[in-house]
Amino acid sequence: MPARNVWRRATSSLARGAVYGLTAVALIPLGLVLWHTVVNGLPAATHVDFFVNVERPVGIPGAGVAHAIVGSAIMVGIASAVAVPLGVVSGVNLVEFGGGLARAVRLAADVLVGAPSIAIGLFAYVLFVAPFHHFSGMAGALALAILMLPVVIRTTEGAVALIPAGLRESGLALGLPRWRVALQLVLPAAAPGVITGALLAMARAAGETAPLLFTGFGNRFWTVDPTQPMSALPLIVFHDALTPYPSLQQQAWGAALVLVAAMLVINLASRWVVRRQQRFAGQL
Repeated sequence: MPARNVWRRATSSLARGAVYGLTAVALIPLGLVLWHTVVNGLPAATHVDFFVNVERPVGIPGAGVAHAIVGSAIMVGIASAVAVPLGVVSGVNLVEFGGGLARAVRLAADVLVGAPSIAIGLFAYVLFVAPFHHFSGMAGALALAILMLPVVIRTTEGAVALIPAGLRESGLALGLPRWRVALQLVLPAAAPGVITGALLAMARAAGETAPLLFTGFGNRFWTVDPTQPMSALPLIVFHDALTPYPSLQQQAWGAALVLVAAMLVINLASRWVVRRQQRFAGQL
């Protein structure tokens, strides 16, 4: 075997080993976080009371986070109903009808994506809480919608921009107006990327704490009224982890485990959507 080929194989093996090694090092912090969350949160999450009861005073058994789970679902649901349609339409508009404001909108979206969530929380407090002198789940949902909106805009724009120009030209050749081509041809073709972006935005909103401290505020009682203060899983983790009581600390670990499991489900759902759409496109 020529010496050149031996050197190339050795270099390739060395580079491959370095890549695998660096990947393993990068996964160590993630593995430690997951391990500690599972070990500390599983004792609380294995009890049925944890999922069906609300918070109770220290020393009284049977406390749970059912109100926080429902509160998170309601606020993220309302935020998604506001942010996803606006973000999808804005993302499509940037690609299909991008005019002079397109660069400004992209810049604003990029700035909002990188903005600290606590700054968004302060903005939502000034806009949705202070004028009404009242904390509420609706204010928390609107704060989360502000966080979700730029993520949905940028992911939708990226997904729509990947659609071949021939699809647009074929629709226009049939006499369809441009807005119908964008909504009925281009957007369905970009659906996997759009849905994935929306799910990832929901995952980010579900794990945010700072905006809810200034808006939803938290509630130790069961409520499904978004006009009242509402609890959420991140708020449970934040408040209970700072207490000196082991029972509340274990409850915080259990809430963190539920959050991690929810993030896992959302990410698996996004991957399933993409694979299903790819399989369907391959059959066509």
